[in-house]
Formats: sequence, structure tokens, C-alpha cells
Amino acid sequence: MPAWLTRRDDELVLALRIQPRASRDEVSGIQGDRLKLRITAPPVDGAANAHLRRYLARLFGIPASRVTLLKGATGRDKLVSLAGVGELPAPIAQLLPKATEPGHPA
Repeated sequence: MPAWLTRRDDELVLALRIQPRASRDEVSGIQGDRLKLRITAPPVDGAANAHLRRYLARLFGIPASRVTLLKGATGRDKLVSLAGVGELPAPIAQLLPKATEPGHPA
């Protein structure tokens, strides 16, 4: 599993790099050891954090109350916990390394 993703039972912890004031909300790739997300909200008075929680809830199909900001309330680097997550949404799953195919070394 990549460094930006940790799974504990039905909890998922993501290490994120946030780009506020983007033109649209989107998963934009990997930056170092973090998943990079672009969000439209400005980083003012907690607006970006609240918007991030709603965006992640929508992306993963869970209630916003199950998205918890663990670290990074005032910075762009954040650690977020998502409870009750089943499968990863396609924009995130496609960033994971492909499973090793038979006959190919790991």
C-alpha cells in the first residue's frame, strides 16, 4: 500500500496535500508521499476544511460526519480519517500500483 493510504478495519486514513481555490474539486494525483486534491474553497476561516470534508464524503459515498480531520487544520498537508469506507472510488483506486500479474516479478 502507498504511504498516503492506511486501512484499519473499516477506517481509511489518507495523507493529503490540498490545493485550495482551484477551478474544480478533483483528485489530481500523487505529490511526494501524499494524495493531492484540488478544492474550490478558499483557505479562510475553516472554509477549505469544511469543504474538504463534504467533498471526501461525496467522493467515498459516506456521511460527512464520518470524515475526521486528524492533523493539519491550518496547513495544506492534512491527515484525514474516513470511517465506514468499503471500496475506493475510481479516481483514487486508479492511482494505486497495479497488482502483480502471474509470471511477472513483484
